[in-house]
Amino acid sequence: MRVGFIGLGSQGGPMARRIVDAGFTTTLWARRPASLAPFAGTSAQRAVSAAELAAASDLVSVCVGDDADVEEVIAGNEGVLAGLRPGGVIAVHSTVHPDTCRRLADRARPRGVALVDAPVSGGGGAAAEGRLLVMVGGESGTVAFCRRVFETYGDPVVHMGPVGSGQVAKLLNNALFTANLATSADVLALGRSLDVDPAGLADVIAHGSGASFALGRVAAAGGTLDRIAAHGGPLLSKDARLLADLAEGAGTSAGATVMRTADDALAVMARIDRPLISAKRAPG
Repeated sequence: MRVGFIGLGSQGGPMARRIVDAGFTTTLWARRPASLAPFAGTSAQRAVSAAELAAASDLVSVCVGDDADVEEVIAGNEGVLAGLRPGGVIAVHSTVHPDTCRRLADRARPRGVALVDAPVSGGGGAAAEGRLLVMVGGESGTVAFCRRVFETYGDPVVHMGPVGSGQVAKLLNNALFTANLATSADVLALGRSLDVDPAGLADVIAHGSGASFALGRVAAAGGTLDRIAAHGGPLLSKDARLLADLAEGAGTSAGATVMRTADDALAVMARIDRPLISAKRAPG
């Protein structure tokens, strides 16, 4: 299988490297040429446009920043759809609105091209070690076609259902992670106020029933959300807004507790004293 990869950032770069190292014929394209530097001396080929990359690929993986970037890379004048042959597949690894993936899948279908959404969780370190969580939405045969590539950097690779369902799962995961950031930082602060060493408390809880991935991140960041806010706050806020939009569109009040708690974390990280997204989730 020939694989194209677009989006060689802190997470996409290690994912692409795993594909190359697994022996797949791989073509890369980046909007920032510097992103290609780590692949010098490897077997990876370079394309001058997303369309040229697509023409040399059976599967094109896209791991760029947001909905607008995904739309441009896939459906722009020199985008993936301009070059991918019938029978090709596009995998969207970016975390975006499920409707973005559904809309692009509808655009791809008349061209004989399939699209799956396959957002990931775990970060660059997990990608480099082949242990990303990959949540996939798409037709089962198409997911099976992609699985060998996904498993170069993902373990587990979970098929969630039709196109868009991988994105929904990722947004739900991130909402719970964000809420857990709030409760983790809060319990460490409470312990500090009761003269319990935060580092020691974090170590104890990590071995107890209150353990969570978020607690580990907060403890590693010194027991507060300040450091996490600098790099994770905007992305987590974006994902929470997408989930709030989905819930509002579905007319459901389920999840109000997790969204309110996630809002607490987002407000702390943004250093503001007002709800960011949970006002949309208030029960009617």
